[in-house]
Amino acid sequence: MVGAYARLVEKRSLPRTAAFFDLDKTVIAKSSTLTFSKSFYQGGLISRRAALRTAYIQFVFLAGGADHDQMERMREYLSALCKGWNVQQVKEIVAETLHDLIDPIIYDEAASLIEEHHTAGRDVVIVSTSGAEVVEPIGELLGADRVVATRMVVGEDGCFTGEVEYYAYGPTKAEAIKELAVSEGYDLSRCYAYSDSATDVPMLESVGHPYAVNPGRALRREALAREWPVLTFNRPVRLKQRLPAFSMPPRPALVAAAAVGAAAATAGLVWYVSRRPGRRAPRAGKFCPYLNR
Repeated sequence: MVGAYARLVEKRSLPRTAAFFDLDKTVIAKSSTLTFSKSFYQGGLISRRAALRTAYIQFVFLAGGADHDQMERMREYLSALCKGWNVQQVKEIVAETLHDLIDPIIYDEAASLIEEHHTAGRDVVIVSTSGAEVVEPIGELLGADRVVATRMVVGEDGCFTGEVEYYAYGPTKAEAIKELAVSEGYDLSRCYAYSDSATDVPMLESVGHPYAVNPGRALRREALAREWPVLTFNRPVRLKQRLPAFSMPPRPALVAAAAVGAAAATAGLVWYVSRRPGRRAPRAGKFCPYLNR
């Protein structure tokens, strides 16, 4: 009994661990930001010309990914595009169209991995350049424990100013992970990370178990050189198809969830930390000054 008790205490004292997932082309098959362009057009937020341009950007993104320069140009374009948008209207559009647009493009393999990590007792954290109005509802849909994303400035009139307050991209993702490790007690050497993009190499090399998922050529070369495992996800499936008992939360709940986020939808613009029902909420502001609003 003494030996069993000692082993139990030792097990409970082990550092916590987490699995960090990029979102676009890692968990879902498209760009979360650009997927909503048609809905924003139908809601009167963007013109037909802008909708066509974002469709073209989506095509380029899917065909070959995006390097650093392309991501910067995309950020500048989308930041300027959403200037003046009413934040509440954006939240409502995302909540209304989330079921139809996002649920069908979630990779079955990614959903299974998320389930496996939760079963193993690890937190699941979505780390995305897109914004909370997009990422946080997707994170809730997937059962993620926390979300890290970009944030834009919102003016006193409740509209986006077009200025970026915090950009969750490249090395900044790695910094966020390290700050989470300090605040939440994660042992990064025992944590996992998944991404499709070479821009996320800093995030991947921050953990002990990095995985390249559907990698572009640059990340594939890096993964081979570092002997990182390469995974191929190619089975988008609705969650309700893979989990017959799964039920989507009612739309009012989704609207409320989106309202928790801080700012922009399409430009990918919010740093946000969320929790699953029944799990301990992180203490906002302890690990990142951007959470102190």
